[in-house]
Amino acid sequence: MAEFKLPTEEIELPSKGLLYPKENPLSSGKIEMKYMTAKEEDILTNQNYIRSGTVIDKLLKSLIISDINYDDLLVGDKNAIMIAARVLSYGKDYEFTYEGEPQNIDLSLLEPKELDENLYESGKNNFLFTLPNTDNKITFKILTHGDEKKIEQEIKGIKKISKSSSNDVTTRFSHLITSINGSEEKKDIREFVNNYLLAKDARELRKHYQTISPDLDTKVYLNTSDGGEEEVELPVGLNFFWPDA
Repeated sequence: MAEFKLPTEEIELPSKGLLYPKENPLSSGKIEMKYMTAKEEDILTNQNYIRSGTVIDKLLKSLIISDINYDDLLVGDKNAIMIAARVLSYGKDYEFTYEGEPQNIDLSLLEPKELDENLYESGKNNFLFTLPNTDNKITFKILTHGDEKKIEQEIKGIKKISKSSSNDVTTRFSHLITSINGSEEKKDIREFVNNYLLAKDARELRKHYQTISPDLDTKVYLNTSDGGEEEVELPVGLNFFWPDA
């Protein structure tokens, strides 16, 4: 049987692998990915995947060569893999229109956020934070792809029961917080989030989370219609993985 060679690349993760347990292959801080083939283009055009919102995850799973559990990926690491997949598949130049103005972004210039590694304990995804307005002590984790799936499923389940419910914020905090004043009981965490977490403290926790969460820095400067520049989060539009769309 003929042997066929497929080029691959090693991708460095923004987390540097620091938050994964030592036995997890992601603790190396790197993964191996292959270049896109016709098989992956079939995935990108699969209407069932597109309708269900799973098309990007299906694509990335197919491109990752390393033997990992995809659900273990920190959200920021997954974002970096998505950008790397786009560069390997269609090149570094990302052309699109923003507010009527043509834009061209070099995706290879996007860099990981600077992290204070002194805040990290190698192999542990758990952080202590004192809520500044109430002095309640919590621990929290950086969310993974698996966590995001659970949050989405829970929100959908509650909305099926009550379509008027709006529980996105409290559900997310209930999954993000791992203990409250020493208690790791889920019922205590939910009770605190639903009834005692001040909006001011929630805001400070979000800010701290964003500061220490590993990710790519996806802020870019785009041309505006008045000849100036505007700093925004990288818009990921239809032509990100479908450049001919």
